[in-house]
Amino acid sequence: MALENKESGKGAGRVLRAFGWSMAGLKAAFIGEAAFRQEVALVAVLAPLALWFGRNGVERALLVASLLLVLIAELLNSAVEAVVDRVGPEHHPLAGRAKDIGSAAVFISLLNVVVVWALVLLEH
Repeated sequence: MALENKESGKGAGRVLRAFGWSMAGLKAAFIGEAAFRQEVALVAVLAPLALWFGRNGVERALLVASLLLVLIAELLNSAVEAVVDRVGPEHHPLAGRAKDIGSAAVFISLLNVVVVWALVLLEH
């Protein structure tokens, strides 16, 4: 297999390269995606509040994880959009469907934030 023939495909070097690629992806999303920047700002404001309002580790974890899920969904949505745009500028029903489904994933993740936060905070 091609992956097995790579000299540097194992160990700490691979982990460091993977980390670098991940940081490059975060940077690209932050620079190129306004929605990602807005959601990072939302996380920056709400994450400290999550740590404050959560009464225990489980509540804090739920509140913070719901926020991180939004960022994950937005990154995946942006990746889908980039690939679809790379394939071609002409409209195709499947390309539109892929973009709409990615957008729906972000919407559901935002809805999840509202539900989790409401359920946790209404318990107080």
